[in-house]
Amino acid sequence: MSTVECHASVALYYATRDGQSRRIAEYIASRLAEAGTAAAAQDSALAQIAPMDMAKDLATDLATELAGASVVVLVAAVRYGRHLPEADRLLAVYQSLDTPPPLALASVNLTARKPLKTTVAGNAYLRKLIARHCLAPAVATAFAGRLDYRRYRFTDRQIIRFIMLLTRGPTDPNTCIEYTSWQAVDEFVARIIELTRRPQSVSDDQARRENNVS
Repeated sequence: MSTVECHASVALYYATRDGQSRRIAEYIASRLAEAGTAAAAQDSALAQIAPMDMAKDLATDLATELAGASVVVLVAAVRYGRHLPEADRLLAVYQSLDTPPPLALASVNLTARKPLKTTVAGNAYLRKLIARHCLAPAVATAFAGRLDYRRYRFTDRQIIRFIMLLTRGPTDPNTCIEYTSWQAVDEFVARIIELTRRPQSVSDDQARRENNVS
């Protein structure tokens, strides 16, 4: 078993409603551990729940954690055409840092089940998230999620079926399909590991060029 490298710390967060983004984040954490880097998958919603009088201190604590990481990783689900609000709040804190560490960003959405829809150029959800927060991620990708109509509430099920009808996806209410490519997740993990080992002298601009993020 690999020993954990103390010099590399990864702040790993997810934003989920139906659990697939959590599964992906936990898988990333396990693969990082195998490579010798400790990272606990944390729910970004729980990390930000606090009474109003505690909100400022909470944001400060989150900012401190993000700033102290070698790499920040966010796995964020899309719901009804937008990323979840807790993902937006975490990215707002990240963007407020004076010197933010490299960001590895993964959007989880069913659009990514289609060829050519896993990149910044090809995935509108991912592209809009980056633009909305003026991000320059070192790594950015989209993973397809899981379609399981039986888990959804009635209203959610009908809305998602309508969306799938428009995008020529399955509409059978008994459908349960996991579209996530775990090989693609492994490739994402490999890039995270590269970032933890990247010399500090390597600029963010070089990282963006390597990942074709503009």
